[in-house]
Amino acid sequence: MSDQAATEDVGGGMEDEPKFREGGMNGKMRVVFVVLPILLLFGATLGAYFIGMFDPLLGVPSEKPHVEQIVAAPVPDADYTAVFYDLPEMLVNLNVGGRKASYLKISVSLELESEAAMEQVKQVLPRIIDNFQVYLRELRIEDLSGSAGLQRLREELLLRVNAAAQPVVVHDVLFKEMLVQ
Repeated sequence: MSDQAATEDVGGGMEDEPKFREGGMNGKMRVVFVVLPILLLFGATLGAYFIGMFDPLLGVPSEKPHVEQIVAAPVPDADYTAVFYDLPEMLVNLNVGGRKASYLKISVSLELESEAAMEQVKQVLPRIIDNFQVYLRELRIEDLSGSAGLQRLREELLLRVNAAAQPVVVHDVLFKEMLVQ
């Protein structure tokens, strides 16, 4: 009987210990060691694709200009002399959405290529001023903040003046004075 009691104690003690699953990993361990690395690898690959690291491998041409293209920007001819035409000073109210009225006072010059172009611009001056007024009235104060805002304003005014003064080509819009109040 004592042998039998000893055997029961040994067998009884083993039932209290935790049993391990035969499958190996439980659900949490599977997520940590299998699913998470696969998601990280997929995310890293997707990120590399979107920032353009695979473009040379896929044969996608680069849209970024090379240093040679930037340095070798078109230089005006030696006989090119710029002519500047000053537009009348404009005062417009800005789009502030119901708050206290804000105004923009702006004075610009147009860079033209010749005196003949200046005469053609004088003939369509009311159309140019109208295009400027319509655009400037829709601006908000936030649109004019910083150098990026001024550059966008310059580009928009240049597009509008070139559309209004066709076939004359206006090379640049130069700000002489700009006051936001």
